[in-house]
Amino acid sequence: MYASLDQNLRAQRGRSEAKMSQGWTRRAFLGSSLAACLPLAARSPGGGSAAVPTPGPGGWKLGIITDEITQTLEAALDFVTSYHLHYCELREIWGHNIMNASPDDLDRAGKLIRDHGLTVSDVASPIFKWNLPQMPAQAEKRDTFNASFTEDDADELLKKSFELAHNLGSQKVRIFSYWRVDQPEKAYPYVRDRLARAAELASRNGILLVLENEHTCNIGTGKELGRLLTDIGSSSLKANWDPANAVMLGEVPYPDGYLAVRGASVNRIGHMHVKDVRKDSSGKLEWAPVGGGFVDWRGQFEALQHDGYNETLSLETHYRRPDGNKVESTRESLTGLLKILQATPRT
Repeated sequence: MYASLDQNLRAQRGRSEAKMSQGWTRRAFLGSSLAACLPLAARSPGGGSAAVPTPGPGGWKLGIITDEITQTLEAALDFVTSYHLHYCELREIWGHNIMNASPDDLDRAGKLIRDHGLTVSDVASPIFKWNLPQMPAQAEKRDTFNASFTEDDADELLKKSFELAHNLGSQKVRIFSYWRVDQPEKAYPYVRDRLARAAELASRNGILLVLENEHTCNIGTGKELGRLLTDIGSSSLKANWDPANAVMLGEVPYPDGYLAVRGASVNRIGHMHVKDVRKDSSGKLEWAPVGGGFVDWRGQFEALQHDGYNETLSLETHYRRPDGNKVESTRESLTGLLKILQATPRT
């Protein structure tokens, strides 16, 4: 079934590697129009339950991680709906990690999301984004998005995240694979076994765990992520595929990383993060607006369309303009993404 596509993907590998080593040249996107990327009028807030989610631009189930726009949830949701997107991903709200948010703030968030007619794609928890007890990583400053947890908190956090997801109308919880050690291969058996137990718990609670390949964690590339999904083999653990994170570890994310994650079926991917990465003037990797970096996003979306991907995607901006404006940085990145999606509509 995949033979002809895989041959085509492999044929593109040389082009992708050349782009990563020589720098980025912006692709001319046929069929896109700038007008399609401009914000539409924000929808009037409604009452009651959230609207039934429908496909967004190009037929894709696209949302945004809200704190990439602003910590003020109301403003973030206004931004999301101004582009007629139908999903949002919650990581931080009003300056608090979603796992530390107060009951009142969570109730308030749920009402705002319903009033905006949005669906929560997943709860972007920080679970397992801490040291592996058997092999602690070297101490260093890490970005934990206003969260500070350890393995002692894991079981309670998992249960809390499941309840939170259900209350917000989602069935997905994002997880990680512990801070990356110098030799991830040695940590792998511990990571695999612990995540397998987490998947069993998720299965009993009607939850899908989506494991993000995070370059600062032990599962950071598509190859590593695909291997773990195969070894655990649970329908309650799927990929949160992040091609740009794979670039940070030197992997060609498309086609190589994607093929490893997808394996025999795109159904192994339960969610995706969309951002981009490039080299700065010194040659150091830095985040970039979507379409302005090394990731072959058009090729990735063409493959997803071919393979029948029908799950959610979130813009995870990360990129910041020189002035540091989060809203306008996200707008710039979203504009680039929408151009690509308009050129690769789902059929």
